[in-house]
Amino acid sequence: MLNSLYEKAIAKRGFIKDITSESDIDSQLEYKWFDRQIDESKSDFSIAAGDGSFNKRKFLTTNFCAVGAESIIYDGEIKKIDDSDIFDISHVTFLDELLSNYMAIYELKCALRAIKEYDVEYYMIDGSILGDLQNAFPRGSKMPSKLKENLDESLLAEFERRLSVKKYGLVFPEIRDSLKLVELPKQENSNKLEEYNLHLASIEKFLLLKEILQYKKRIISISKTSSDNELFHWNIPDIAFLDKFTDKQGMTIIKERKVHEKASFPFGNDFFKSLIFTVFYVRLQDNKNVLKVELPYKATKEEVFEIIRKINVLAVQGYPYLLNKAHNDVVITDKNMKELMKIARIYESTNREVMSW
Repeated sequence: MLNSLYEKAIAKRGFIKDITSESDIDSQLEYKWFDRQIDESKSDFSIAAGDGSFNKRKFLTTNFCAVGAESIIYDGEIKKIDDSDIFDISHVTFLDELLSNYMAIYELKCALRAIKEYDVEYYMIDGSILGDLQNAFPRGSKMPSKLKENLDESLLAEFERRLSVKKYGLVFPEIRDSLKLVELPKQENSNKLEEYNLHLASIEKFLLLKEILQYKKRIISISKTSSDNELFHWNIPDIAFLDKFTDKQGMTIIKERKVHEKASFPFGNDFFKSLIFTVFYVRLQDNKNVLKVELPYKATKEEVFEIIRKINVLAVQGYPYLLNKAHNDVVITDKNMKELMKIARIYESTNREVMSW
């Protein structure tokens, strides 16, 4: 088979065309990208950044999972806060989506602690809040009818009460069990429990998002990758277009965006759809990556320029140092998973069944 693929490669030499051969790139960039020198802010301020990670190890009967998040605070000196846990989760098709929700909860709780306990003036989030809001509902499974029937103000109030008390870990398992939304299933239908967990975790995540957006003037979302093509409307992402065809310090025009009209939320629909996001792309250093920046409010040009200058203060190689350090600190590698399993005395037999000692 490999030989036939080699023959196909020879026959199709050059079949992927360079888009520069068919396009006037300068006209595409005109009025949308501006080369400009980016200075550093001269004011004193505190800033923090956070990131999360998860990993899993598959066994015949279950999955060993680890999830964590970290926030790094700079207010003249470096400080750290983190949150993490390990779980066993049954085999479900939506395992990655479930773990992604768990990770987001840990990330948001660390961010809220940084804002509330350390009073940071700015908090950098790795990723896109707008992107999260565009896909509010879990995709892995439908919301169980019993949960849909009980998703009212009293349930949300119970979530908020527990979240106000518990600053660490996951709240939804306590609510699931205390309100008896689902009976603990027998092993053969344990997937049903994970469906509840997926949707309850999503509710917890969006309640935390709603809370952190009360501090929207402090929030800066930064992405190194994005599939968004709203600026140039090409069949490649805007960030890829800019990385390919620009190389100097600079930024794009500033756009205002809202959550897609078709997006729907199990609660807080009016709040989330009333949000206005200020979106732009920036390169902090010549020949380095373009970054996508989102501010969850309608920012003036002066506010945007000042945000860029403040991000640039602690940037290394064109990327915020605190975000890079948080990512490197929090990533859970396969080697880490083996070490965690050894410490937890979880071993694999030859047929990959889990064994605890």
